[in-house]
Amino acid sequence: MIAILTRPEFIASAISFSVILLLGTLGELLTERAGHLNLGVEGMMLLGGSFGYYAAVQTNSLLITFLAACLGSGLGALMYGFLTVTLRVNQNVTGLALTMFGAGLANSVGSKVAGTTTPEAIRAYFLYQPFHIDHPSNDFLKYINRAFLSHDLFVYSAILLAFILAVFLFRTREGLALRLTGENTAAADASGIKVTRIKYMYIVLGGMLCGLGGLYLPLVQQGSWTDSMTAGQGWLVVALVIFVRWHPIKAIAGSFVFGALSILGYYVQLNPDLSAMPIFNQYIMSMFPFLLTIIVLVIASARKRAWSGPAEIGHSYFREDR
Repeated sequence: MIAILTRPEFIASAISFSVILLLGTLGELLTERAGHLNLGVEGMMLLGGSFGYYAAVQTNSLLITFLAACLGSGLGALMYGFLTVTLRVNQNVTGLALTMFGAGLANSVGSKVAGTTTPEAIRAYFLYQPFHIDHPSNDFLKYINRAFLSHDLFVYSAILLAFILAVFLFRTREGLALRLTGENTAAADASGIKVTRIKYMYIVLGGMLCGLGGLYLPLVQQGSWTDSMTAGQGWLVVALVIFVRWHPIKAIAGSFVFGALSILGYYVQLNPDLSAMPIFNQYIMSMFPFLLTIIVLVIASARKRAWSGPAEIGHSYFREDR
């Protein structure tokens, strides 16, 4: 097992797969920092993936593909924002409804391009590896090159975004306004912060990031569209936000751990000695990320003070009660 975990191919695959979870985690993190728990991550990832992939097949334009993914997931997030911010509907119920609505609409849109593959014009963008070393001089450089330097620009951009969001949240006035809104909306409102603008803005931006994460799956990872292809990754994202304690940089490591667990079963099947053991059955190992999710939720429940997150999560804000 250790030999598999240390293979450069496995590390590279885990990093590539973790980008989907990382973008979703960053998006949900922004939403929760605004004081809203959006359980519709799965639906927004599917919306972003289906709208973006449909645009890719129809236009062969990477820019339009990204815009379509942001549009699809952003509209889903905007619906959630209208219901929970303006109408003050229960956040949990709204998020679950968004998951079902998003999955249905995404599968409908995706069915229009079922059986197609990512256009070569767009695939070419993701073949460019900016940090790849053409001829490593020794085994150590070969290992580093294969594991960490052979990724496309989208992967590195997602990691860079996590650092940018950390600076934004903890080193800027706008980030402070966002955190205060999530911790004490009444106090933020009394201090002159436009809390409704803050909530809408970061709910929608968070949804767009989830959509971009969902787009990477059909566009690059699988190269085609299949119904409900996220297969529960949106729920992993919800647990990941708790696991990383609402911190963007910690989300990089947390996403890698969950991503590695998600693909571990595939690599174990390539090893006959391990795949013959019942515990390393592919179907059992596919449960590992979700078992870790349960563990995270149990720890969060047991340590409510340390793992509770922004205080306003789940609470509707009534200005009249201020």
